[in-house]
Amino acid sequence: MKQKKIRIVAAVTTCYFSSRFSLLKKLVPVAHTVLLTDQHVYKSHASLFKGWNTIVLKAGEPYKIQPTVDAVIEQLIHMKADRQTWLIGVGGGVITDLAGYIGAIYMRGINVGFVPTTLLAMVDAAVGGKNGIDHGNYKNLVGTIRQPSFLLYDSEFLKTLPEREWRNGFAEIIKHAACFKPLWFRELEKNNLPYYQKNKKALALLIEKNALLKLSIVQQDESEQGLRRVLNFGHTLGHAIEMVYEVSHGEAIALGMVAAAKLSSQLTGFKDSNRLHQLLMQYGLPTEATYDLSKLMRVLEMDKKKAGKQVRYVLLKQVGKAQVQLLPFTAVKNLLNQLS
Repeated sequence: MKQKKIRIVAAVTTCYFSSRFSLLKKLVPVAHTVLLTDQHVYKSHASLFKGWNTIVLKAGEPYKIQPTVDAVIEQLIHMKADRQTWLIGVGGGVITDLAGYIGAIYMRGINVGFVPTTLLAMVDAAVGGKNGIDHGNYKNLVGTIRQPSFLLYDSEFLKTLPEREWRNGFAEIIKHAACFKPLWFRELEKNNLPYYQKNKKALALLIEKNALLKLSIVQQDESEQGLRRVLNFGHTLGHAIEMVYEVSHGEAIALGMVAAAKLSSQLTGFKDSNRLHQLLMQYGLPTEATYDLSKLMRVLEMDKKKAGKQVRYVLLKQVGKAQVQLLPFTAVKNLLNQLS
């Protein structure tokens, strides 16, 4: 096990890399802890939840909404949860989002920790303290920024991960490399998904360095006023695709990155669109889709990154170097129309 403490403003998050779920009993008091998970995780790992107070939710993005939050709060009240209670999210990004959000608002804040069970959650969704829920077609429109007390990494959960969820995780890993780490990008080009699935040490290192990269960015810019905005590469159009067409997060972000790379080639002179396109395909992610741009623009125009009639769009100058550019919505629509 590797232990790493990260201070972000006034909060400290401890990461327990290459650990085991059994460590949880040493981190929190069992009698005063509630585990929040979903049906898929609970069914696949039922024995782990024995002896714990557990709330099991329906799985999936459609349930990351306020009625779910209200139902969990009712159960916490029934369990007599108070300010000394720990709420631990054991699951993918939906569960960690819900646990973080509920933990921030229940009794104005209780202790929260995460046990991410998907690759996507391990490298991105559970990291950085953003906790949001969806409202209609608008993803993460309501939420908080509040760091968890700890992240406990147990790769055993990945043994039951569907192939599609592996691909979802690599969308965010590729994003990190494309925006910040050209050497990581080349490493990914040399390998493939089966390589990381079979090589435990390589996978553990990949997870650790991606999580620590995001945490280092959040340390510098917790409230997303500057550098952290770069982490939205592929997410502006991607979130709209995800909510309108209900495709998976990783698939939507992959399509968003392809579009952003093509925009970059026009606006910044980015020359490696084909490299990014090929790398996404190499890890089984989609690079082409047919969609109704008018529908997407209606969602995109309510994006959290908007500033009046403009939106902060993340573009690439080169692999490993990204920039945020304010673009009018009309220009975005025209450019995307040309691409399609």
